[in-house]
Amino acid sequence: MGKPVNPPSDGEIESVALKSALEERYLAYALSTIMHRALPDARDGLKPVHRRILYGMQLLRLAPNSAFKKSAKVVGDVMGSFHPHGDQAIYDALVRLAQDFASRYPLVDGQGNFGNIDGDGAAAYRYTEARLTAVAGLLLEGIDEDAVDFRANYDGSTDEPSVLPAAFPNLLANGSQGIAVGMATSIPPHNAGELCDAALYLIEHPDTSSDQLLTFVPGPDFPTGGIIVERKEMIAEAYRTGRGGFRVRARWEKEDGGRGSWAAVITEIPYGIQKARLIEKIAELLQERKLPLVGDIRDESAEDVRVVIEPRARNVDPVLMMESLFKLSDLESRVPLNMNVLMGGTVPRVISLAEALRAWLDHRREVLLRRSRHRLGKIEHRLEILGGLLIIYLDLDRVIQIIREEDEPKQELMRVFELTELQANAILDTRLRALRKLEEMELKREFDELTEEKRQTEALLESETKQWKVVAKQIRDVRKAFGAETTLGKRRTSFADAPDTSDIDFTQAMVEREPITVIVSKKGWIRALKGHQNDLGNLQFKGDDALAFGFHAQTTSKILTLASNGRVFTLDAAKLPGGRGFGDPIRLMVDLEEDAEIVTAFVHEPGTKVLLVASDGRGFVAPTDQLVANTRKGKLALNVDGKAKAVICTPAAGDHIAIVGENRKLLAFPIDQVPEMTRGKGVRLQRYKDGGVSDAKVFTLAEGLTWLDTSGRTWTVTPEDLAGGWLGNRAEAGRLPPKGFPKTNRFS
Repeated sequence: MGKPVNPPSDGEIESVALKSALEERYLAYALSTIMHRALPDARDGLKPVHRRILYGMQLLRLAPNSAFKKSAKVVGDVMGSFHPHGDQAIYDALVRLAQDFASRYPLVDGQGNFGNIDGDGAAAYRYTEARLTAVAGLLLEGIDEDAVDFRANYDGSTDEPSVLPAAFPNLLANGSQGIAVGMATSIPPHNAGELCDAALYLIEHPDTSSDQLLTFVPGPDFPTGGIIVERKEMIAEAYRTGRGGFRVRARWEKEDGGRGSWAAVITEIPYGIQKARLIEKIAELLQERKLPLVGDIRDESAEDVRVVIEPRARNVDPVLMMESLFKLSDLESRVPLNMNVLMGGTVPRVISLAEALRAWLDHRREVLLRRSRHRLGKIEHRLEILGGLLIIYLDLDRVIQIIREEDEPKQELMRVFELTELQANAILDTRLRALRKLEEMELKREFDELTEEKRQTEALLESETKQWKVVAKQIRDVRKAFGAETTLGKRRTSFADAPDTSDIDFTQAMVEREPITVIVSKKGWIRALKGHQNDLGNLQFKGDDALAFGFHAQTTSKILTLASNGRVFTLDAAKLPGGRGFGDPIRLMVDLEEDAEIVTAFVHEPGTKVLLVASDGRGFVAPTDQLVANTRKGKLALNVDGKAKAVICTPAAGDHIAIVGENRKLLAFPIDQVPEMTRGKGVRLQRYKDGGVSDAKVFTLAEGLTWLDTSGRTWTVTPEDLAGGWLGNRAEAGRLPPKGFPKTNRFS
């Protein structure tokens, strides 16, 4: 390792703290990113790269009615004059401005391959051609009439506009996306006709709120169509605060195929989603058997989107099938709203809908004032020239004589006719053949017309009311050109309420239904064997672990597990580990306390009830629907305290409860003496002097009480025999069980 090099000692060295140097440079980078790259201007809705592309194309005279020019020419000129940040960055921005599926109102008219909705990229810029659209023409309208400020370009060789005149509400109409440093922006596209209506109303009622403007602008209008299913109150909140989002769904319809067959045909997909990737993702889900209702998917798109989804069977419910697709794929997407823009071109701020429109309107008025002042200057200049030309018509012979004979005719003309230098120059530049009577009449007519225009322009500059009337007329012209009755201006995105899916079990809709056998070990390990297995004697377990219980289920089932702390946890059968290994501990799947153990597990059957019993003999009946939990924490059902634990969870199908204690006392009593609850301690079911409960079950008295002995034989005690001493009331002690009751003190 070499020695450190000492800096030269010439006295020009300045010591700077590394921390302050980094802070200063990073701040400069952050400000540059925010101001000159990522955030759009609230007035014209453009970032610098887009503004430079449009201005560069105007300098190339690429008007909507002109011939196309190679994109390479545009990219080269823009990079050389305004945007020295790489040709590909400029071309990518230009391509997006030309894509009718990315821009609601394209600013560039592209000829050639500019990419497609499948996600394919555009051809290289040497193969494509471009020119401006009518919308871009509106954004640039009046830029040569001192409508906006110009600033020096990156090397000071020319000037570029700091903002465009923007006769079109581009910020909201085309939207914008960008990521800066510490902030981002995401503005979806909107309908220009609706924005114009809202702006006109805002001119008449300056204090209008964003909520009131929703009458005119109900929500975004995406170039790819789709259906917005966001709630109205959420849309209002988003526009009021400038932050929120919109759920957008694909548009689909059921298409009959004859003989009872049908298919779902998707004609519009959410904004910003690549069709090819969307179909690929659905095909992957189909291959992974996560879409049991879907049979096949194919893309029949030509110029329009047409994606056909066939059901697995004719009797599949179309809405259920599509809801499962919306839930798992990008057929439903959320488009964020974050209206973070540069106000006045300098201050980044999140604004509301009303503030965005007000910023555009104020800019349009400022543009009108600047263009009017510019026009007034032109008029006064021309009137001065006309005044001089009209003077010389009073004595043309004298003018000709001066020009022919004087060495300095300009000075003599100025002295004799009291002309300004500008007027004298105009006279000397006039051709001889223009000095005729007809020309004098034309000059008088032009002088009178310009005098009247000057008077009107001065009146406009003095009256704010007149200014807003002119702005309103300009906006009405835009609305007429891009209103709902035009092809481009017709709303493409509609609104609808999402179907009520609260009663749909999406687990069954998204998992293929197959029989399984759930195995739970004594140490709380769980796994699922394929098929309904009855012989569980050959199962292998880890170490000294052993079988606790097993039961039949389906892959669509929900498995409820009761822990000794009284909590009930829910597991999806489809997510259980397979039966080839030892399974996984249930503790890894739920948030189970260390001192708690798994008591039992069973399949959730909707509409059923269970009897929950603690070791101290307390319990209650609980509906299983209220025990299902959607989180790892589960639901607390049975409150236990002290040394008590939850020990029994058994189906509550019957009219009587039989309970036996550790003291081998048996009691039976009506189930209606026990309350039905979703959470609590419950009531005392049996009284003990010592010990606690051993087992309990619910049975139908008319059928008698049954149990299995250690030999697997079924024993039954008739209602008459039970009435002989075991049938009583809740909280009694009971008596020793009848002959044949298992020594394990359990009913099974």
